[in-house]
Amino acid sequence: MIDINALRENPEPFRASQRARQADESIIDSIIAADSTRRSALNRFESLRAEQNAFGKKVAAAKGEEKQSLLTDVKELAGAVKSAQAEAEEAKTEQDRLVRQVANLIEPGVPSGGEDDFEVLRHVGEPRDFNTEGFEPKDHLELGELTNGIDMERGAKVSGARFYFLKGMVARLEIALLRLAMDEAISHGFTPMITPTLVRPETMAGTGFLGEHSDEIYHLEEDDLYLVGTSEVALAGYHGDEILDMSSGPVRYAGWSSCYRREAGSHGKDTRGIIRVHQFNKVEMFSYVRVEDADAEHQRMLAWEEEMLAKVELSYRVIHTAAGDLGTSAARKYDCEAWVPTQNAYRELTSTSNCTTFQARRLNIRERTPGAEGAAGKGTRPVATLNGTMATTRWLVALLETHQQPDGSVRVPAALQPYMGSVDVIPVA
Repeated sequence: MIDINALRENPEPFRASQRARQADESIIDSIIAADSTRRSALNRFESLRAEQNAFGKKVAAAKGEEKQSLLTDVKELAGAVKSAQAEAEEAKTEQDRLVRQVANLIEPGVPSGGEDDFEVLRHVGEPRDFNTEGFEPKDHLELGELTNGIDMERGAKVSGARFYFLKGMVARLEIALLRLAMDEAISHGFTPMITPTLVRPETMAGTGFLGEHSDEIYHLEEDDLYLVGTSEVALAGYHGDEILDMSSGPVRYAGWSSCYRREAGSHGKDTRGIIRVHQFNKVEMFSYVRVEDADAEHQRMLAWEEEMLAKVELSYRVIHTAAGDLGTSAARKYDCEAWVPTQNAYRELTSTSNCTTFQARRLNIRERTPGAEGAAGKGTRPVATLNGTMATTRWLVALLETHQQPDGSVRVPAALQPYMGSVDVIPVA
């Protein structure tokens, strides 16, 4: 969640962040009012409790009628103490409710606006020009069917719309892609993790996914568990309620998991193929870092994503996501979008987000401040968390279309061939 102390001291950046996100900025004033009420009630409670403690000593020393009179006063004071405590707790509950509705404070320089207001930072590589090669490119689903590698019909028969089977060489291509992604992550200091895909409500809420986009999440009501849409959720919860040792630098994990999204509100969008589906696989980078190191780690994550895209020989652009499209937890986000020839458009393949201390505050993940000693929680502060995509099933869309050949076969990029037994072409079935 946001830092209430920072908001109290200087609310204007939080108002500006809300405006940039196209969100309600009046909630900041509501939080300030609730905070004032809470602090006032708490001061009254503590004052009355101190008075109550002092009365206790007087009662112990008094005798006879004086003692009876004091006992009557003590009873009245106890009621006042209880009332003030209830008021303080109620004010805190209201303040917490309001604070949890506010998205993370955006970083300086993040573009204002919504989904279409992103800033293009750079283009990398030239999209393949099929006109000069003399043939019309096929889309990824036709290529998947020609190579007997994607079966949407039986996916729908077994599970419903937006499900699929990957088969044969296309299934091997996805496994190769994810293995390369994991090896790349390991080479950059990430510990490989196979993560749970079901998490508790407090973990899902702690990462900020039960806010405005909660309708995207599958919920198993009988068990009160949620299916994750990214291993970021499980990796963020991994160190919940812990104090991390950051003396050796960032703590990095690479999660390999299946992911699930309801795709609520996407009726009619990307219904063909595997661009927008309910289940997919993903390798996700996740870092815990000191606040001062978060920006540098974010740039490193983006660079590692771009290295991965270069290895599989895709043309792409990097965009700086606008504030209104960041999601609840992110303070800044960069997307890499690969060129999809048959759509004549760039489509998102990776995202990397700096969540600053937002998730760590919710999940109570801290580090010991330098030189601090003593009881748990003393001399500690929240860490920053960051996440970034190394590869997902969606990459197959750009891979198949970009590397197709006139007969419908698909060239396998050199970096993936060692993971496919040196296969260099996926043939037509």
